[in-house]
Amino acid sequence: MERSMLRRRALAACTATAAVGALALAGLTGTASADPAPHTPAVTTDAAQLSPGLLKAMQRDLGLTASEARDRIANEARATAVTAGLRYSLGDDFAGARVSGDVGTLTVSTTDASDAARIAKAGARAEVVDHSLAELDAAKAALDRVALRTAPKDVPAWYVDVSANRVVVQAGQASAAEALLAEAGVSRGLVKIAHSTEQPRTFADLRGGDAYYMNGSGRCSIGFPVKRGTQSGFVSAGHCGTPGVSTSGYNQQAQGSFQGSTFPGRDYSWVATNTNWTPRPLVNGYGNGDVTVTGSTEAIEGQSVCRSGSTTGWHCGTIQQRNSSVTYQEGTVSGVTRTNVCAEPGDSGGSFISGSQAQGVTSGGTGNCSQGGVTYFQPLNPALQAYGLTLVTNGSTTPPDPTDPPTNPGGTWAAGTTYAAGDVVTYGSASYRCLQAHLAQPGWTPPNVPALWQAL
Repeated sequence: MERSMLRRRALAACTATAAVGALALAGLTGTASADPAPHTPAVTTDAAQLSPGLLKAMQRDLGLTASEARDRIANEARATAVTAGLRYSLGDDFAGARVSGDVGTLTVSTTDASDAARIAKAGARAEVVDHSLAELDAAKAALDRVALRTAPKDVPAWYVDVSANRVVVQAGQASAAEALLAEAGVSRGLVKIAHSTEQPRTFADLRGGDAYYMNGSGRCSIGFPVKRGTQSGFVSAGHCGTPGVSTSGYNQQAQGSFQGSTFPGRDYSWVATNTNWTPRPLVNGYGNGDVTVTGSTEAIEGQSVCRSGSTTGWHCGTIQQRNSSVTYQEGTVSGVTRTNVCAEPGDSGGSFISGSQAQGVTSGGTGNCSQGGVTYFQPLNPALQAYGLTLVTNGSTTPPDPTDPPTNPGGTWAAGTTYAAGDVVTYGSASYRCLQAHLAQPGWTPPNVPALWQAL
């Protein structure tokens, strides 16, 4: 059994190394090496694939030059690919990954010191910690279950912090956090309590990204265009509307209606639109060039991310923690991503994007864009999976109906299918194992995306 595990890990480690060059998912081209030696060549980017508006916002908010912004996006795409392979390779030892610094240095944490050499060989910095990511996620899930019954008072947010290797619980009073831990049965040794005076609110009833109106009154913004079979529509924040609520577009013309909505608990919704509205794989760049969406590969902690909203335009920052929970007046929302990107009322529902990869829709937060703040976004992929939607990307503005039979050379892989890490599919005459959970998109065939699939 132990030998088999070692062979599996060795094979997956090789896959992680091979995945370094798999940059197509982020719309990038270039070469890279997993060798951490000083002569490692830098990943290069195709400037034509990156929005001038996104680069400009990154320069302003992250203090980068245009060249540094391009390099950072490329290096972060490389880090995502390496992390996917190492997560599978390390198995239960995996304790999270993050990027840091202007160049996007990758750190991968493990609970087993013997994994350090494998991590370094893949081109990442190794960090040995006490708790696995699975252990921390389980502790946070216990807190979430309590909060879904009754939103905790004076506890605005909690999240898994991979850099601290703890579940961080923010609270106005430590006693409020202690009470939540006790009710959830979470060990104090897994948790760091942080004092916070935040009072998160949703950014719902003014304009966000591309404006739309609910029942002719309140306003929110489009997150990302989607398809459900042949039906066009878009995803947005769940607090923007409930099923049956009608919508009109930025031009006040009839648009569609909410088909599904979840809030609190999660914060996503989807609106089906009429035939007058054509979905495009774009995010509004507000006069700086629209951003083309090529996929929805999830970014990791520390990675740069930008938000589009009509109230404050483009603003960028970094992902602080994934798998966070936040308590609004309406209740607790779990599974959101915490960022240091600013936002203001009217930005709710707008698009979060990293490079060309769709990340999620604006949920809520604290602060503003004059003094800075914290904004949470609802990750996109869970919304797509919840409603059986397909993201519209530049590879196919009219994705195939997910109910159609697979259109590949005799294999079981199919676009529109949700795959979990470890799933095995066939494509043509070859078999592949899934390395990273994802919703398959047209063109993401296993031979073309080694960041997601390992050939067997």
